[in-house]
Amino acid sequence: MKILFTFPGQGPQVPQMLHRLPDNPLTHSLIEQASLALGEDVLLLDTADALRATRAVQLCLLIAGVVWARQCQAEGIEADFCSGLSIGAFPAAVIAGALDFDDAVRLVALRGELMQQAYPQGFGLSAITGLRQMQVEELVAQINSATSPVYLANINAEDQLVIAGSDAAMAQVMQLAKGLGAQKTHQLAVSVPSHCALLDEPAAKLVEAFKQIHISRPTCGYLSGTTGRVYWQAEKIADDLAMNMARTVNWRDAMVAAYQREVRLAIEMPPGAVLTGLTRRAMEQGEALSLCQSGMHVAGRLAARLRENER
Repeated sequence: MKILFTFPGQGPQVPQMLHRLPDNPLTHSLIEQASLALGEDVLLLDTADALRATRAVQLCLLIAGVVWARQCQAEGIEADFCSGLSIGAFPAAVIAGALDFDDAVRLVALRGELMQQAYPQGFGLSAITGLRQMQVEELVAQINSATSPVYLANINAEDQLVIAGSDAAMAQVMQLAKGLGAQKTHQLAVSVPSHCALLDEPAAKLVEAFKQIHISRPTCGYLSGTTGRVYWQAEKIADDLAMNMARTVNWRDAMVAAYQREVRLAIEMPPGAVLTGLTRRAMEQGEALSLCQSGMHVAGRLAARLRENER
């Protein structure tokens, strides 16, 4: 039986999230390391004003994800696989041993800058719940055009999908979705149209930046939240990280793949909780939990029980 660490994408960020990390030497060391890598105080990134910028949000999620996963490891909880949604792929790669933390900090800073510069306003992501993938794809095809761009961005579950594009185009798709019986539609707290062709150009620039970075063979499985495949080769991990901003997320398939690889405990790193519900839907047996909701003691107890059952 295996353990999976999951790392959320943009959306669950909250003001002061870095200031709410565990107050211990491990946290202080990682915060200092991130600040030195950036040449700025990262503790200034988590104010309400700062988190309006994509760069700050992505950096905060990276740092928080790595800190909390390292806390898990310090408590004896080790992952067999790591997987992240969108920006969450970067802390996943760090914890999997494929990407140095310093390099991840600098790459995520660049990633955030490229994304927010490409579409500073009028674009984003919206969630549609209660329709099937084919239904949403048909609605997107009706609206998508050069002047009203909109794409399918995330396949989170069979009936939970995310679209990306201009605010006006997304509003049209959501209105049509309600007419088809969608249970819920709403625009997400993300200011860029991630996971579609609109970000092909920024992604290509990030590919060039990755050519200067050393990627190692991971020490545990790096499970792509985009393709649902486990990658061990450095070049495939680099491509997955650089290009995921422009590729459709398929979290559903990733979690099915994790379950098929005997994952029976999935632990989502703070501040996320959404992935836990999505992961649970793919697991007929086992547990999926959000660390910020269940706490380290519950995660530790379940991990110890799982390892004990393996013996």
